[in-house]
Amino acid sequence: MFSGDLYRHGLLGLFIGWGHRVARLYGVDPRDMLRATSLAEQQAFFESRLAPLFEKPLIRGLTQRRSALFGLGIPPQQYEALAGAGSGDMAAVLRERLGKLACGFPLADNYFAWQAFGRGYADADDASLPPYLRQDNFELLRARAARMTVTHASYTDFLAAKPDASVDRFVLLDAQDWMSDGQLNDLWREVMRTAAPGARVIFRTAAAPSVLPGRVHDEVLARWDYREAESLAFHARDRSSIYGGFHLYVLRSTS
Repeated sequence: MFSGDLYRHGLLGLFIGWGHRVARLYGVDPRDMLRATSLAEQQAFFESRLAPLFEKPLIRGLTQRRSALFGLGIPPQQYEALAGAGSGDMAAVLRERLGKLACGFPLADNYFAWQAFGRGYADADDASLPPYLRQDNFELLRARAARMTVTHASYTDFLAAKPDASVDRFVLLDAQDWMSDGQLNDLWREVMRTAAPGARVIFRTAAAPSVLPGRVHDEVLARWDYREAESLAFHARDRSSIYGGFHLYVLRSTS
């Protein structure tokens, strides 16, 4: 798998591969995006070659099938949130997200774009790479690898085994998008119990708004300060361009 490019073997990698095949059916090679040398050229290629694909009946039909988007890690609940962000037009939502990936950042700084359009990273000394793959980080990574532990458990159960006020930082990714109200409240009960003074919680959502208001109990949310301006700023820096929102909550002082 490593010799054949590890990134082509996962579910997302296979999805991207099929995306390339469908694009080539219409005479478009997504790899040509990587020839762009400026944001203006990236924008021009997207508008003239990639954006029109989302008007093709085949592609519009595929994007309306929930099962077709499992390769992007989008389960049915998250599909509904995404579709709602585009008034039910999933093709329009995906076009907008791909547009940000293609045009929002210089290719030299966006390793997510290299994976999407080139199915690999650039072969150059100054190539854009995730920090864990950069050669200058290798020794540091190797020296600290033993500090990491992997636990297979629900986040709620994992927190339930921790002491009160013992966690400074919580990273919830986008898992809350497909949680029920009961699951969300169970999770945030444990987040609240284990949160140390000044604790911070970050997560992303398929649609732009936070999923918490109106679903997590008001008395719990009242203990947290939603940093809207910072959340919007962090979302603008998200080079993966898949998500609609980034959210930061900070535990309020009780003094």
